[in-house]
Formats: sequence, structure tokens, C-alpha cells
Amino acid sequence: MRAWTPSPARPAPVNTIGAWGWVRRNLMATPRDMVMTLLAAAFLFWLLDVVIGWAFLNASFTGVDRSACLKQVQGACWPFIEAKFGQFIYGRYPEAERWRVNLVFAAGIIGLLPMLIPAAPYKRVNAVFLLGFFPVFAFALLTGGMFGLTEVSTSDWGGLLVTLVVAITGIVASLPLGIALALGRRAQLPVLRALCIGFIEIFRGVPLITVLFMASVMLPLFLPDGVNFDKLMRCLIGVALFSSAYMAEVVRGGLQAIPKGQVEAAAALGMSYWKTTRLIVLPQALKMVVPGIVNTFIGLFKDTTLVLIVGLFDLLGIVQLHFTDASWATPETHITGYVFAGFVFWAFCFAMSRYSIFMEKRLSTDAD
Repeated sequence: MRAWTPSPARPAPVNTIGAWGWVRRNLMATPRDMVMTLLAAAFLFWLLDVVIGWAFLNASFTGVDRSACLKQVQGACWPFIEAKFGQFIYGRYPEAERWRVNLVFAAGIIGLLPMLIPAAPYKRVNAVFLLGFFPVFAFALLTGGMFGLTEVSTSDWGGLLVTLVVAITGIVASLPLGIALALGRRAQLPVLRALCIGFIEIFRGVPLITVLFMASVMLPLFLPDGVNFDKLMRCLIGVALFSSAYMAEVVRGGLQAIPKGQVEAAAALGMSYWKTTRLIVLPQALKMVVPGIVNTFIGLFKDTTLVLIVGLFDLLGIVQLHFTDASWATPETHITGYVFAGFVFWAFCFAMSRYSIFMEKRLSTDAD
């Protein structure tokens, strides 16, 4: 009797593997999917045609005034961005002193990158640099008036510089304040709990514009005689307090998700409240709410545009200010300026969003 031998494995059908197989499975699996795919492709083709035509094919790239952008077929006026780029980044900061801003930007990037890379060593030293040395260094370098540096008033700051100063200060201050408020809202002491609840509800119940007005106008009334903060400092205080209220609710959601059994187990082991909070509760709670924390940071970064209300010209404010320059008055100047500002905001927000996704995956403990 002849022995049976299995037939050799045959390759999968060509239409189920490779790029074409992916297209059939994901884009054309059913007639409805095929119609939706074709409609989406047509819309994307139309959108790309409009965007590429406006931003590149019909755009102006060189010129020194509005005449370069007055064309029969309208496109982006990039010479306007090039001519005003320095003020979009630095505001009215003296041109001869802009190296100080560049140095602060470089120091911030050098200190931040190792903190964002999980495998980078010396995290504690890096944290001390960013939270201890860098703020003092940046303040001294940007304001001047010491070590032979020319003094530059904060009223001359503007553009992306103000946007980053307000956003970073709000982000750095809101997280620890939010954690403290969230813990205080869950405290057993009624007075402390009532104070934290009142703070959170008051600041969450009013718009940021109101807080900025109050910080700019009312804050000096509560300070002792002879003590005064400039407009930027008042704005930073208002933004930090406002964002900390929202951060507190995000953190509180994470704290409530921790099973009570873990706290009881820590108490059974003789751990104090603060040790339990620091080693068991907060690490798990903060890991759970990473998306919410980053979402609050992104919202805060975009809300920096509201500082224009109190006379501070951030990136969007300084762009709008230069629309009044008659030498660049064209139908496309406004659109080009808004597109530039929007792209800068999108780049920062997208970077924060992608890093949030990276950290979620890295901190995830779910089984594959």
C-alpha cells in the first residue's frame, strides 16, 4: 500500500495579500465601502488640489511689499511671513538682544529632550535643572538688568515667546496645584475639603477671559503697598490658577478609579497616608489619566491666545497686529497669516498628542 504524503502548501490568493489585499479588506470589502472610499478619495483629491494650488502653485515667495502678492490668480503671500517672521517669534524684543531668547529656547530644548526619552539617564538631575535652575536662568536672561545685560521690559515681549512662556508656566504650575487640589477635595478635614471644592468650582465656573481681567485689574488691589506685578506676571498667575482647577478634576477622576482595597492593604502594612499616596495611589492614578492631562495641556496651549484681551501680544495677536500694515495689505495677507499661526499651534499640539500616545503604550500594563 502506497504511503500518503501531504500536498505542498499553496500560496494565498494574490487578491488577499499585499497592498491590493489590504485595499480589498479595508476599503472595498462591500459595495457601501467602495462608494464611501471613492467619495472620500474624490474629496481628498479636491482638497489637495485647492491647498497645493493656493500654498504653492499660485503662491508668491519673494518680494518686499504688497506688490509681490497682487496677482490675478490669488495664492499665499509668503513674503509677508518672511518679512514679519522675527516679530512673530520675538514680538518687539530688541533685535540686538534676540540671541538671549534663542539661548533660552536652546537651553529649554536641551533640558526637555532627555526628560522625554525614557531611557535617558540622570532623570533626577535633569528635573532639578528644568524645575530649579532653568526658570531662574530664563527669567534673568530674558528680562536683563543684571550681569551687564540690557533690561527688556515684558511689555516688549511678544509672538511665540509669550505663547511659550504663558503655556509652559501654566502647564508646569497646573499639574502640582491640580494634584494638591484633587487630594484636598478628597480630604477628611471639612474645612480643607470645602476650600478646595470652592476654588475648583469658582474657577471652572467662569471663562478664562474673566480670570485674565480679574488678574490684570483686581490682583494689585490685594497686594501690600509697594508690591506690584507687571502685566505678564499677573497673566501667568491667572492662567496657572485657572488651569489647575481643570487639572484637579482630571486627577480626581484617576484617584477615584483606584480600588479602595489597595489603600486598605497599605494601611494594614503600616504605611502612612502620605506614603500610601506617594507610592501607591498617585502613580496609578496619574497613569490612568495621561490622556486627560495632555488634553488639558493642549487646551491650555491654545487658550494662550486670550492674553491679547489684556494687552499681551502672543503669536496670534502679533500676527493680527501686522494685518494693519498698509505696505502688506492684500486679499491674501490675512489668510496667510492665520494659516501660519494655525500651523504653529497645530505642530505643538500634535507633538504633545503623539507623545501622550507613546507614553500610554509604554505605561500600559494590559496583557497583549
